[in-house]
Amino acid sequence: MGAVSTPAPTPATTPDPTLLRARRSWYVYDWANSAFVTTTQTVLFAPYLTVVARRAACPQGTDGCTNTLSVLGLPVAPGSVALYTITVATLLSALLLPFVGALADRTRHRHRLLGGFAWTGAAAATAMVAVGGDRWWLGVVLALVAVVSLTLSLVVNDALLIDVSGPAERDAVSSRGWAAGYLGGFVLLAVNLLLVSTPGTFGLTEEWSVRVSLASAGLWWGLFTVVPVLGLRRLPPRPVLDLAPEAGHGLTAPVRQLARTLKGLRHHPQVLRFLLAYLVFNDGIQTVVSASSVYGQEELGFSSAQLLTTVLLVQAVAFLGALVFGRLAGRFGAQRTVLGGLVLWIVVVLGAFAVPRGAFTSWLALAVLIGLVLGGTQALSRSLFSRLVPAGAEAEYFSLYQAGERGTSWLGTLVFGLVAQLCGSYRPALVALLAFFVVGAVLLVRVDVAAGVQQAQRGTDPVR
Repeated sequence: MGAVSTPAPTPATTPDPTLLRARRSWYVYDWANSAFVTTTQTVLFAPYLTVVARRAACPQGTDGCTNTLSVLGLPVAPGSVALYTITVATLLSALLLPFVGALADRTRHRHRLLGGFAWTGAAAATAMVAVGGDRWWLGVVLALVAVVSLTLSLVVNDALLIDVSGPAERDAVSSRGWAAGYLGGFVLLAVNLLLVSTPGTFGLTEEWSVRVSLASAGLWWGLFTVVPVLGLRRLPPRPVLDLAPEAGHGLTAPVRQLARTLKGLRHHPQVLRFLLAYLVFNDGIQTVVSASSVYGQEELGFSSAQLLTTVLLVQAVAFLGALVFGRLAGRFGAQRTVLGGLVLWIVVVLGAFAVPRGAFTSWLALAVLIGLVLGGTQALSRSLFSRLVPAGAEAEYFSLYQAGERGTSWLGTLVFGLVAQLCGSYRPALVALLAFFVVGAVLLVRVDVAAGVQQAQRGTDPVR
C-alpha cells in the first residue's frame, strides 16, 4: 500500500474581479439545483407518484382492481413505479454522460450548455404540477427528463470548477459551492414542508400542496440558473480541447474523441485509481443516505414527521460541514481530509447500528455527524479529482466521474436489500455497508496525488 501523498501547494494568487464575479455566479448553480434534489428527489416525488399510480391501478367506482399497472405490456406494482423511474433515469444518464462531456470540451462557452440542460430539467420539474388524477405516466416522463437533464448539467458545472479556480483554491471553492447547495436545499424544503404540513392555511388540499411544492422546486431551479449563465459569460472564451486529427468534425466527432480519451486513460493511472476508490466509498455514502429513512421508520420506529425533521437537520449541518472540510483540506490536504471523513462515516454506521428503537435524540446526534461529513467528502472528492484530470479534457473526465458513480450506485442498495432479506433485519444490512468505506479508504490511500497532478499538467497524451 502506498503512502498518502500531498503535492506542494501552489501559492495562491488574488483573482481578478471578473474571475471573482464568475466564481460567485458559479456558486449559485449549486444553490439552484439542490432545491430540486432535496424537495423533489429526496422527499416528495416518490411518495406522491406512488399515490397517483395506486389511484390509476384501483380507480374508485370500478370493480376488479388488480393492483398493477401495464408498462410496455408488463405488469408493474404501483409502489415500484417511482423506483423503476429513477433506475431508468440513472441508466440513461450513465449512457449519455460521456458524450456530453466530449461535447462540452469542444465548446468555448460551457455556460450555454449549462443553461440548456438546466432549463430543460427545470421546465420538466415545474410541469410536475400537472401530475394528478391518474396521470402517473406524466410523472414518469417528466421525472426522466428532469433527472437526466440535471445529471448532464452537473457534468458541465463540475468542469466549470476548473475555469473559475486555480489548483490552490479548488478545495475551498468546491466546498463553498456544496455549502451553497445545502443551504438552498434547506431553505426551499423548509418552506415546502410548512406548506405540505398545513395546506389548509394556504387554501390548498393536501394533494395540491404537494403539486405546488414540486412546481416550486422547478421554478427555483430555473430562475436561479439565470445567475450562473449570465455571470459565467464574462469569462474569456476557453481554449477547446486539442483534438486528434482523426477526431474530425461534425456530430460524430465527440464520439470519436471520447473513444480516444478512453484509450488515453492508461496514461493517467492515478485518475483510474481515484475513480475506483470514489465509486466504492461514494456508493456507501449514497446507500446510507437513501436507506436512512427506511431504517429509521422500520427498524427504529420513527414517524414521518421525525424523519422529515432529520432531513432538515442534515441539510442545515451539511452547509457548515462543507465549509469546515474546505478549511481542513487547506491545512491537511484534500486526500487526508477525505480519508478522515471516511473514518467518520464508519462511526456513523456503527452508531446507527447501536441506536435503540425509539431513541430519537441519539438519532438526531447521528444526523448532525452525517451532515458534517456528507457535504465535505463530496465537495473535496470533486476538487481532488479536478486536480488529477488532464488539462483541456475536464468535462470528458468529469463525465466519466458522474457516469461511473451512477453506473455503480445500485450495488450498495443491492447489498443492503439482500442482507436485510436474508437476516430479516436492517441492522446487519447496515453493518454490511462498512465494507464500502473500508475498501474505499484503502483504495484512496493508494492514489499518488503528486504524480497524478504532474500527469494532469501534461494534458492529454497521444494514444500510441
